[in-house]
This record gives sequence, C-alpha cells and structure tokens, in this order.
Amino acid sequence: MAALIVPVTPPLRRQFHVSAALSSPPRRNSPAVDWVKETASFSEQDSRPIMLFDGVCNLCNGGVKIVRDNDRRRNIRFEALQSESGKKLLQRSGRAPDDISSVVLVEKDSYFRSYIKSEAVLKIMEYIDLPFPQLALFLQFVPLFVRDFVYDNIADNRYNIFGRSDSCDI
Repeated sequence: MAALIVPVTPPLRRQFHVSAALSSPPRRNSPAVDWVKETASFSEQDSRPIMLFDGVCNLCNGGVKIVRDNDRRRNIRFEALQSESGKKLLQRSGRAPDDISSVVLVEKDSYFRSYIKSEAVLKIMEYIDLPFPQLALFLQFVPLFVRDFVYDNIADNRYNIFGRSDSCDI
C-alpha cells in the first residue's frame, strides 16, 4: 500500500495597511501653522470644555439651548464651528477648518482632547444636570457604529428637517 504524501504549505498571510485622514491635505502655498500655539490661549484662563456647533443649524442651536438650560454650573463653553476660534479648534483637533459635519467637544486637561459625533453628544451629557449623565451612561452600551450611524443620518438631513438660520443665535 503506497502512502500519498502531500506537501504542507503554510497559509498565506494577508497584510492590511490601514490609513486614514481626518482632514483635507494642506494647501501647497499655505504656511505651516502651529495649532497648539494658536489655540493655547483658549484654556489659559478658562479650562472648561468647549462645544463647537454649527451656528446656522436650527437643530444645533436648539441643542445648545438645551445644554445651556440644563447646565446650571456653567460647565461648558460654546463656539460656532464657523467662527475663527471654532476653525482654529477644528484644526487643532485634526479636522478641516470648514468641516461642519459634526458637533465637537474639546476638553483641556493636561492636553487637548476632542470628541466628535455621538461620542461628543454623550460627553456633553455627562457635564450637564440630571437626568442627562444617567442617560449618557445607558447610551454608552449602544455600539459606537450604531450611534454614529444614527447621528450621521440626522446630521446629513438636519437642514432639510429642522431648517437653517441666517446667522448664529448664540
């Protein structure tokens, strides 16, 4: 009886290279800017987090009003994404200065940290009065991709559903 010998080859390993860009590439003629220096003054005297929002979006302005009404200790500052300060903070966060696709929360502890989309909303809820921190704790159990899917669908249609104003109300 003859034995059949089959050579064993090692399994092929696939290598995946992941790359991501958070903002558009720099313009060729624009000088390099140190966004750390440009935004350092935002937290020198006031270390409260800054909520960046779309200043002409009625939904976003309504969200800011809800946060202000439920933030008795005034834990959060507000800045429109379209303002010069908002654009600088966006760039400090690694985003394009004209990116108004998401609310952004910028915190300053020992360094700047930014939250976007549903994570920003949940983090903002942690700063304001009851029952929002408890609701944020509950919503953290919903997977991020589900939360961001819902967030993106609302954000993409916010002008059609809620309208827009000519200027920032805040």
